[in-house]
Amino acid sequence: MGPITMTKLRTLAAAAAFAVAGLIAGAAVTGAYAQQGEPTNLNQLLDRVRKGRQVEQAENLKRIEEFRAKVSEQRRLLSDAEAAVKREEALADQLNKTLEDNRKILTDLEKELASRAGSFRELFGQVRQAASDMSGQVGASMVSAQFPGREKVLDKLSNVRGLPTVDELEDLWFILQQEAVEQGRVARFDAEVYRTDGKAVTTEVVRVGPFTAVADNKYLGFETDRSTGVQQLRFLGRQPGGALPGAASRLMDVKPGEVESLPVDPSRGQLLKLLIDFPTLRERIAQGKTVGYIIIVMGFLGMLLALWRILVLTGVSGAVAAQARNPGNPRKGNPLGRILLVAEENKGADTETLELKLDEQIVKELPKLELGLNMMKVVTAAAPLLGLLGTVTGMINVFQTITLFGTGDPKLMASGISEALVTTVLGLVTAIPMLVFTNIAAGRAKAVSQVLEEESIGIVAAQAERH
Repeated sequence: MGPITMTKLRTLAAAAAFAVAGLIAGAAVTGAYAQQGEPTNLNQLLDRVRKGRQVEQAENLKRIEEFRAKVSEQRRLLSDAEAAVKREEALADQLNKTLEDNRKILTDLEKELASRAGSFRELFGQVRQAASDMSGQVGASMVSAQFPGREKVLDKLSNVRGLPTVDELEDLWFILQQEAVEQGRVARFDAEVYRTDGKAVTTEVVRVGPFTAVADNKYLGFETDRSTGVQQLRFLGRQPGGALPGAASRLMDVKPGEVESLPVDPSRGQLLKLLIDFPTLRERIAQGKTVGYIIIVMGFLGMLLALWRILVLTGVSGAVAAQARNPGNPRKGNPLGRILLVAEENKGADTETLELKLDEQIVKELPKLELGLNMMKVVTAAAPLLGLLGTVTGMINVFQTITLFGTGDPKLMASGISEALVTTVLGLVTAIPMLVFTNIAAGRAKAVSQVLEEESIGIVAAQAERH
């Protein structure tokens, strides 16, 4: 809006006066008509119009007189407004001059600051660079789970265009010192931890420097939420195996001042994630697929058969040994007792007949002693062959994958290689103990059969001497 001139003021005053006059006139006429009744003929109507005009002219003259009486007051207000405009214009000129003077002073001060700063500008540049580098490290450090918001301070300092303040430099020093101190501490604190289903729970967290954190006897990860971009403590989707869960329990129970040998992850979570990716025993077995399951079932049945036969032969061997110590009281519950009974039954027979009877009884006893040995030998021989079969089928799958997808991604070939190696391992793991158990069972059966043959030969020799 431009400055207020005399012409504009006069125009506004005249418009206001006419507006007020019109309102007063309208009110007077309305009042005059309201005091009279309704006209009954044209003469009354004409007389009423004439009287109305006279009243209106009288009111207009009265208003004009009042307005002329107030002209001096309007002129005084106009004069005051013009004076106020002049004062404001003078103040604006003064402020503009002050602004220009301040700009010149500011330019001189900036030049003086630049000359005095000298090499400090390079130092402050290094400070900003250090703050920027430290921001990424602090944001990914597990220490920030206990002391959140530190990276925001560093980001603010790294984005400062001018010279950093003393407070900002002290904040940088404090964060650097805090990170160094906390790397060597085992700290306990309450924090919000996200479960695998996405829900957050507040629980006690034990942190070993920036390396490892556990809660509820489970390992935690310090990961970035994809939706918010904020680092959060989360329970691992799968806990590592071996002795690590027990170490997490010990860490939760450790007291201040105690020294406990605990595993730490110097890679700040990377090694722990690799350990989690290692397949479990069940997953390893599943990699063998159909051939692997066949080997396991066959090996399990073979082990049961071998253990059963070893236990049976151990009992038979003990019974035979006991019978050998008491040959005068033969019993049917053991092979040697049954042979002795056959010898008593044929005591009066000639030597050849007795020998044939004893050989016949020994032939009857041998199948009982050797029961299951052939099946155990079959399992022992078939397990590595099935493992070799799984190796061949696994390599066929590998070459088929190479044919379809090439060798660009080794993970595509991992399934076939795993099948080939796991089946081989399963075959060997089954065959080696089966070989041992088969030899043990065969040895005990052979030992019992040797005792039977020795006793039979002794009986025949004694019979020959008597005759």
